[in-house]
Amino acid sequence: MKFKEISAFQAVMRSGSMTAAAAELYTSQPNISRMIAQLEHSTGLTLFARNAGRLTPTEEGLAFLREVERAFVGLEALKDAARNIRQFGKGRLRIAAVPSLAMTVLPLVLQRFHAEFPDVNVAMETGSTQLVADRVGSRYCDLGLVSFLPPAAVTESQPIAQLAGCCVVPPGHRLAEREVITPADLAGESFISMSHGDGLRAAVDAAFAGDDQRVMHFETPYGATICKLVGLGLGVGIVNPLVAREHAGEVVARPFQPQIPFVSYLLLARNRPVNVLVDRFTERMIEVIDAEMASLPPGLSGYCMGA
Repeated sequence: MKFKEISAFQAVMRSGSMTAAAAELYTSQPNISRMIAQLEHSTGLTLFARNAGRLTPTEEGLAFLREVERAFVGLEALKDAARNIRQFGKGRLRIAAVPSLAMTVLPLVLQRFHAEFPDVNVAMETGSTQLVADRVGSRYCDLGLVSFLPPAAVTESQPIAQLAGCCVVPPGHRLAEREVITPADLAGESFISMSHGDGLRAAVDAAFAGDDQRVMHFETPYGATICKLVGLGLGVGIVNPLVAREHAGEVVARPFQPQIPFVSYLLLARNRPVNVLVDRFTERMIEVIDAEMASLPPGLSGYCMGA
């Protein structure tokens, strides 16, 4: 398997034809065809189905493309590192975070960090928990912030915050005046849930096990979206209280029993070299999270023990 064969494969997948791929790579169509054939031979995979002169990626081809793209994240990271060292020296930090943390505590952490290290360039990415884990595991990012651990993390993890989830309801809702909301209170309510596959979804569903009478109308991977939908009167949901506070006025947040742990984790690459900037950023982040949790309204600020 050679690099030029992988490049030819990617070009064909992007363009949809060997002719277009050849033009992109400034070579001939027969040369592209030969490299694809060599790649199929060396991998033992059938990457394309050929019907009446048209190329269609096979399931094997699509799966192989995903692995190629995953591997190339590391290569792109090296290119970025070289460019950033030229431009910024060693004063650069790259962070990946899920939206619930990127839109709540992360800006406050950056404020403190920038005051301490004003010459450091910070790049941020926001995405799913798996994307964050992939970025950190490949060392494309120096650290990551997630709200649950992915099933096959290739990183080291450290819990940095632990709160009990709260129930959010629209203003004026029949449950808005309750001191505590329970699963029985949500019987017959339109419920806006986390997406399937999300670690938090399983924890929330477990609280309703045995007599689940929720009406499941919507699901989304993001707590901020749950709050927006709740604010529009489309249902109720359970979210991190830090996220709920960002939508104060749009939703009413109430403690939920039984407690559902919303744990935030710091992800770092395994066997990473010592990085003073990462260590200092982590210290500032823990300071901010502790302060934010302590400032939550009574009833929403308690730690959820036993997670």
